[in-house]
Amino acid sequence: MSTATLVDIFTWLFLVYGVLICSSYLFSAIFSYFEIRDYKRKHNLKNEVSLLQSSNLPGISILAPAYNEEANISENVKSLLTVNYPSYEIIIINDGSKDNTLQKLIDDFHLVEDNTLRYYPIACKPIKKVYKSKNKAFKNLTVIDKENGGKADALNAGINISEDNIVCCIDVDCVLEQDALLKLIKPFLNNKKKVIASGGIIRIANSCIIEDGKIIEVKLPDTFLAKAQILEYFRAFLMGRMAWSRVDGLLLISGAFGMFDKKTVIEAGGYNTNTVGEDMELLVRMRKMMRQRKEPYSVGFIPDPLCWTEVPQSWSILSRQRNRWTRGTAETLWLHRDMLFNPKYKLLGLLSTPYWLFFEWMAPIIEFLGFIFFIILLSLGEINIVYALSFFLVVYSYSVLYSISAIFFEEYSFQQYKKPKDLIKLVMVSFLEPFFYHPFVMWAAIKGNFDLIRGKSSWGEMSRVGLTNKQKK
Repeated sequence: MSTATLVDIFTWLFLVYGVLICSSYLFSAIFSYFEIRDYKRKHNLKNEVSLLQSSNLPGISILAPAYNEEANISENVKSLLTVNYPSYEIIIINDGSKDNTLQKLIDDFHLVEDNTLRYYPIACKPIKKVYKSKNKAFKNLTVIDKENGGKADALNAGINISEDNIVCCIDVDCVLEQDALLKLIKPFLNNKKKVIASGGIIRIANSCIIEDGKIIEVKLPDTFLAKAQILEYFRAFLMGRMAWSRVDGLLLISGAFGMFDKKTVIEAGGYNTNTVGEDMELLVRMRKMMRQRKEPYSVGFIPDPLCWTEVPQSWSILSRQRNRWTRGTAETLWLHRDMLFNPKYKLLGLLSTPYWLFFEWMAPIIEFLGFIFFIILLSLGEINIVYALSFFLVVYSYSVLYSISAIFFEEYSFQQYKKPKDLIKLVMVSFLEPFFYHPFVMWAAIKGNFDLIRGKSSWGEMSRVGLTNKQKK
């Protein structure tokens, strides 16, 4: 086979792949639009008011792992205590913190040891003590002190201690909307199918004004890096997960804020402590189990902005995060590789898992190989510069248009950024992102695959600046 023939084959392969992935984005946008439109028509503020007055809502156990969080742990717990919901408990899992996280909780919330005997259906690291508050104002607060085992193990411990049939797993430093639980519980109510999980939109809290654990004012971050992640979250949640929710093919609920049927979680074995992508792996395993049982089920997703979290503000921390996300995706796909193209799992086997394999995990790899292929052809003089520039402009324009469409979806849905100048800044970022942000994230994913091959299993240091802004600038 001649070199020219090989070049033609690879050129067409890259072209076909590009057309397929662009087409998938187009269909995602269409499905997401109809899903958001239907949701807005069916739900309004009156729904939350009537739910809040209901005495028949299921109890919810909020599980929040904490590791070395002494600086903000008390404020975070106080924020959770103000959530609007008739019946819920808060379980803070101190996962072997080396600072004064536990003592801070004991002092601030008047905790005393609780010696109630409990049955632990899911294996986890030894639990040293369980604490309850002697102050009636904090009667729904429980604190677990256990040996360090990581986030997944801490959540398993929380599930073991929880008393309600619905568990809500969150990051302890997230800021919840006051009606977040009321909205996230909706898929579990009056659904003909058994709902095993429910997720919602995650928004970025960097630079927002926060007082007493509440978002007082939504502000656009100052840094390019944070603004680029806002666009990325718009695309991922409003134009990605909304589309998968419409066809009930969602494979991931963010570990920052997700609600689960506890019985199903226990039957599936709880969180997998041997993967860094425990949130995705659990949902895939639960869906797989329900399909194997041939039990009708559903996974809900709410387009409301329910949870606000801090995103990395340095390139090094972002690189570690995306490295971990890549490894978690690959590990999940490998653990459940028998689902790929398997008609037994219907939509999950024939569409969801293949999509995640080819267009999520493999996308950075193929893009990187395409770049190397282009450099080789350029060095050999096999590139028609006019055609190459024309193709680049088409791809670049599509990328920018997709990001601008994501901004439109944000405005169409819940308009968190109300200042026109903020929208203009986001549009400007959409023009710059393909040159700076996207290549960096692609390279972080490549390094994640190398680390996976090397057997790396750690999360990496995920230090945060902290959401402590209380003064308006």
